[in-house]
Amino acid sequence: MTVAELLSLRDLGWGDVLALGLHFAMLSLLAVGGAITTAPDMQRWLVGERGWMTDAQFTTGVAIAQAAPGPNILFVAVMGWQVAGVAGLLATMLGIMGPSSLVAMAVGRFGRRRADALPMRAFTAGLTPLTLGLLLSTGWVLTAPTRHEWVAGLLVLGTVVVSVRTKLSPMWLIAAGAAAGAWAL
Repeated sequence: MTVAELLSLRDLGWGDVLALGLHFAMLSLLAVGGAITTAPDMQRWLVGERGWMTDAQFTTGVAIAQAAPGPNILFVAVMGWQVAGVAGLLATMLGIMGPSSLVAMAVGRFGRRRADALPMRAFTAGLTPLTLGLLLSTGWVLTAPTRHEWVAGLLVLGTVVVSVRTKLSPMWLIAAGAAAGAWAL
């Protein structure tokens, strides 16, 4: 791969890259529970609205990034890379990390000083169901390419049961999913 290919925008304009960064900046402020909770909207925007990716590319990108060692937010970099190369990667990562980092720093300072206050405890407790709902919607989006296959449904159900009832590392479940996918080929 040449330097020119590495830096290419993959048929997008700079306005598209700016829109990509701004959309991910907006998602950054909604990412209660981590960037993965905004995956349904990423999928809606990148696949449904913009047509920059297919469902399969989106799901594969998330799966590869989640299975790789390192921070969970790597899937955002994969999305940016697939859409617009290096420029897309930088736009998505700066967008998803910038605003939420600034808010987290400000709220962290405020929260430390008022940790025992009733409104602060209520706010923290209220975020739990919101985060769970966002994670469930992420799971629903990520199962879209295989949702019509009953074996995939059993695999998802089994993964949820094992995750809830045991302390087994999620990496074993990811490995089992990868083996099941390879076996199906």
